[in-house]
Amino acid sequence: MSTPHPGPVRAAQPELRRWSPPSVHLVPGPLAGADLTGCDVLAVPVAPGEDGVQPRPGAADAAVRYGVDLAALCAAEEVSGEAGRSTRLPVPAPAGSPRRLLVLGVADSSPGALRRAGAALARAAGTTGDVATTLADGVGAEGVRAVVEGFLLASYAPPVAGARAADEPAERRLVLVGDVPPAAVTRGEALAAATVLARDLAATPSNLKDPAWVVDQARAAAAEHGLAVRVREEAQLRREGFGGLLAVGGGSPSPPALVEVRHRPRGRAAAGAPHVVLAGKGITYDTGGLALKPRESMVSMKTDMTGAAVVLAVVAAAARMRLPLRVTGLLALAENSFGGSSYRPGDVVHHHGGRTTEVNNTDAEGRLVLGDALAHAHAALEPDVLVDVATLTGAAPLALGKRHAALFATDDDLAAQLEDAAQVSGERVWRLPLVPEYAELLRSDVADARQVATAPGSGAGTILAAQFLQPFTGGRRWAHLDIAGPGRADAAEHEVNRGATGFGARLLLRWLESLA
Repeated sequence: MSTPHPGPVRAAQPELRRWSPPSVHLVPGPLAGADLTGCDVLAVPVAPGEDGVQPRPGAADAAVRYGVDLAALCAAEEVSGEAGRSTRLPVPAPAGSPRRLLVLGVADSSPGALRRAGAALARAAGTTGDVATTLADGVGAEGVRAVVEGFLLASYAPPVAGARAADEPAERRLVLVGDVPPAAVTRGEALAAATVLARDLAATPSNLKDPAWVVDQARAAAAEHGLAVRVREEAQLRREGFGGLLAVGGGSPSPPALVEVRHRPRGRAAAGAPHVVLAGKGITYDTGGLALKPRESMVSMKTDMTGAAVVLAVVAAAARMRLPLRVTGLLALAENSFGGSSYRPGDVVHHHGGRTTEVNNTDAEGRLVLGDALAHAHAALEPDVLVDVATLTGAAPLALGKRHAALFATDDDLAAQLEDAAQVSGERVWRLPLVPEYAELLRSDVADARQVATAPGSGAGTILAAQFLQPFTGGRRWAHLDIAGPGRADAAEHEVNRGATGFGARLLLRWLESLA
């Protein structure tokens, strides 16, 4: 029997400075009498109309406050009212008013349009100075949540290594003027914070981030939010037969781990609460193993643990939001490196629960670690519903691009619930079929299945990965989210930032809210 890894020996690493979100303050009442002392920017909404743009809440008050003809200025500046378009108007700055006046297009004022407008405000306002707006005035709870999410997420900056304390930016405020329900603001902040945590974890460089580091982050989140946490490290994984995690992590000096974090409601909410188990792929760096990736394909592989990051963020947010559900998160953590102890094509992996896999591509490692996690969920956790999330296949963005995740589900009701959550969260999915006939393409002569198709050029790589995972679920209600496309972004767009996006956190939280 091989001995456990002693762990990596590394030089001291720089500290990370994480971004702090702007605080949100409410100023009830009309804009005309609002005290905006300290605000650098004022933004008001407009919408398209037949005779030029139409003012929305606060726009008329802003015109009086600045002493301008807002309609004429908007016409001169060719303001369209399109959702997510911001325009700075050339106005004087009266005493007691912000020096910059922006108009924001809100189109039909739907939550999606308001989320884009909130994001546009964040980008137009820059990174310094307080921002006041009537964008959330009278738009209802869903609209308020969308404005807050859009602004906070578009303001985000990834962690910075080695930053000095003197580099800490001053606190910034988002001031919402008008009729804005505080509870909706709180929910918007919670969903944005979950996405930010997922982004932070995924964006952290892999020389700082190994499975042990993610374990530490999970323990910190558990302590902050009152979660129960259990960690299976290498020796216990070996005793309990988690062969997928052990095989994938075998080539790295950083040993694998399986983290279980649990949110349990208290009091009356605990009685009869459904149990949701979420499993996340947590490959802290993916070289491809012995099937070594090209250099270009490795550049973004610090984000290959986004699934686990999203799961941790969702369970923490469920506790913060006091959702009356039992929610358990499984983080399947490993580093897919290469060395003398790397797993090889032709190996047979024995998973937790007894299922076996013939390896034929060491760069298809995510399904191996998820297989262990799903088998454990089925055998030990008794979930009412089981969902996994992973940056799993390069075939998913080839099929769907980078704006949609691939969704698979074992029943139409579960698929519809997740599609509805995707619609309201703005994190879009497209359902693909589970095709039982394709199981033949994974047939193995020496194991229960092969990792990938037996015949080259078979196609349907994303569907085959889902087919591979399904037997590990034991026939339970199950959904699979392949976020390989939207989990990373090449450029900023609306509330999505460049790099690690945290995709899936808001979608899953909206779904959990609907169950609650």
